Amino acid sequence: MAFVTLKDMGSDFHRLERFDGGDFVCWQRKMHFLLVTVKVYYVIVNPRPPEPGENEEESVAKTRERLRWDQDDEICRGHILNGMSNTLFDAYHTVKTAKELWNQLERRYITEDATSKRFIVSKFFDYKMVDGRSVMEQFNEIKSILDRYSQHKLALDEFIVVTSIIDKLPPSWKNFRNSLKHRKEDINLDKLGTHLRIEEDLCKEEKSKSEVQAFEQYDLVFEAIDGDNRRFWHPLP
Repeated sequence: MAFVTLKDMGSDFHRLERFDGGDFVCWQRKMHFLLVTVKVYYVIVNPRPPEPGENEEESVAKTRERLRWDQDDEICRGHILNGMSNTLFDAYHTVKTAKELWNQLERRYITEDATSKRFIVSKFFDYKMVDGRSVMEQFNEIKSILDRYSQHKLALDEFIVVTSIIDKLPPSWKNFRNSLKHRKEDINLDKLGTHLRIEEDLCKEEKSKSEVQAFEQYDLVFEAIDGDNRRFWHPLP
C-alpha cells in the first residue's frame, strides 16, 4: 500500500507549479510522473475492484485489494487537486474519483491546448529579428519557442527551423545571411548558434575599433585646430 503522509504530499507539491489553466500538457506530464512515483497512478487506468455479490463470500485478499484501491484513489485525487490553483481546486474538489477528475481536466484543457499549439506555431513563423538588439538574445528567444514545440509534441524538421531562423536575421546582417544561405553543407541548430555568436562577437570588436579610431581622429582634428588658434593668438601688450 502506498503510505503517503500529508507532510510527504506537501513536500512533493511545493516543487510542482500549480496548474492555473495554462500549459496543461506540461503540467499533466509532471503530475503523471509524481503520481507514478508515489505509486497511485494505477487507479486512473485500472478500474476499482468489484464488490462481492449478495451471497458471495469474499476473500481477505480481495477485500484488502479494494480497500487499498479506495485509499490510493483518495490519495491520487488529493495530489491532483493540490496541484491546482485555489480557483481550480474550488471548481473540481467535488469530483469523486481520480479517474473522473483526470478525464474532466483532459476534456476541458486538451481542446484549449490545441489552440495553444496553433499560437506557438504562428509565434515561431511570425518572429522577426530586429536591429538594435543582440542577435544571440533573439536567437535564444526563438529557441525557447521551439522548446514549447517539444512540450506539445510538435515536430518540425531541423533543416526548416535553421533555414527559417537564417531568414529572420535583421537587415544589417544581410551579407552574413546570404553567406549562410550559400553554404554547401547543411548546419544544425547548435552550429547555427555558434556561427551567430562568433559573428556577433566580431561585429562588436569591429564596432569598438571604429569608435576608437573615430575618437583618435577627433583628437587629431581638435589638436590641429587648437594649434592654429595658438599660432594666431597674441597677448595684448
